[in-house]
Amino acid sequence: MATMVPFTNNYSDRSTREGYQFEFFCQRCGNGYSSSFQHSVTGFGGRLLRLGGDLLGGEVGQKAAQLGWDAQWLRDGNRGSTRDKALAKAVGEMAAHFLQCHRCGQWVCDAVCWNAERGMCATCAPRLDQEIAGMQAAAQVNQLNQKIQQVDWTKEVNYRDAGVARCPACQGETGGGKFCQHCGTALAAAAGAGGRACRNCGTALGLSAVFCAECGTAAA
Repeated sequence: MATMVPFTNNYSDRSTREGYQFEFFCQRCGNGYSSSFQHSVTGFGGRLLRLGGDLLGGEVGQKAAQLGWDAQWLRDGNRGSTRDKALAKAVGEMAAHFLQCHRCGQWVCDAVCWNAERGMCATCAPRLDQEIAGMQAAAQVNQLNQKIQQVDWTKEVNYRDAGVARCPACQGETGGGKFCQHCGTALAAAAGAGGRACRNCGTALGLSAVFCAECGTAAA
C-alpha cells in the first residue's frame, strides 16, 4: 500500500541499492529539499558478505557469499514496505520546511513562499517586502526610460545624408560615397541643387567660392 505524503505530493525518489533518500519540492517555487540518506542494512550488509565470500574462497567463502545474495534478494522482496517506512521517516524529517496554505491548499516552502504574518502562501497573500521591492524596481526602470527619452541621442546623426540611398541617375545603391559606385554620378551635387557645384567632385559651392573646398578644382 502506497504511503501518503501529507505535506506535498511533489517528491522524487533518489534511493539507490545502498539506501533511501527523497527530494521534496515546493508546489509554488519548485525549490527542492533532500532528506538525509538512510542506509539499507540488507543492501549494504549483503554486499559486504558477497565481497567477503569472494575474497575468502572455499566452503566458508561460498556460504558467506550465499548469505550476501540471500540478503540482497530479501531486500528486493521487501523493498515496498521498507521503502514506505523510509519515506515516512523522510516526511517527518522534512515536514518542518513545508506549510499548507488554508486558502488554496498548496504546500509551500517556509523560506520563500510563506507569508508568516498572514498565515497563507505568498500567492494568496503576497509578502509586502517582495512586492515593494518589485514595484521600486519597476518604477526605477520607468523613470530611467523617461530620462533617457529627454536626451537628444540623434544630434550627432547625419540623418539628412542617410536618406540618400540610391543614385538619382541609375537608381543603384550609392555605397555611401561621393560618387555612385555603379555609374560615377557625383552625388554631392544634389545637396547643392539650385546652387553651384564643383565640376570635378560635385561638392556644393558657395556663391563666392573660387575653388572647391573638397578637391581644390577652380570653380567654373
